[in-house]
Amino acid sequence: MDTSKSRLSRRAFTATGLAAIGATAACSNGIGNTNDVKIDARVNATLNQMYDRYPGTRDLASKSAGMLVMPLVTEAGFIFGGAYGRGALRINGATVDYYAALKGNAGLQMGAQQYSHVLFFMTDAALARFRRSSGWTAGADLEYVVMDEGDALTADTNTLTAPVVAAVFGQAGIRIGATIEGSKYTRIIP
Repeated sequence: MDTSKSRLSRRAFTATGLAAIGATAACSNGIGNTNDVKIDARVNATLNQMYDRYPGTRDLASKSAGMLVMPLVTEAGFIFGGAYGRGALRINGATVDYYAALKGNAGLQMGAQQYSHVLFFMTDAALARFRRSSGWTAGADLEYVVMDEGDALTADTNTLTAPVVAAVFGQAGIRIGATIEGSKYTRIIP
């Protein structure tokens, strides 16, 4: 068997396959679907749940320049892991953009969980940096006000001066701990 022909055929097949995937991905541009309505409904329910369980977050919301609400992030891993979720950026109570959160990691881990989180952009500059970026990554400089099994808002004067404040809540699953550090947020058309 001539190996040069089979390599060429494999390359052509691979190139054609990648082109087809790109073409079908481009066709799903969100026009004519109701995914935005579903995301907004989930965002509303998540905010109501957060405000009911952590009333102090209402004060954070009123002082923030904007909020990124991720109603459901699913995280799973066995040595290698990842997380994915979709949500909306709200400014003055109105949705202005939709975002996807993606996270990948490696290390000693096993299990799966789901959780919600809200990023409060406490300054106009922090919100502008987030919106201008082509893929904003949550770093270790985030201040957390609600984590894991915490039942009360733990915001103090240091927390309220942070440019970005995170509330992580509603965990369900068999994986210990939820953190959004290392998550990358990218604007999407739902």
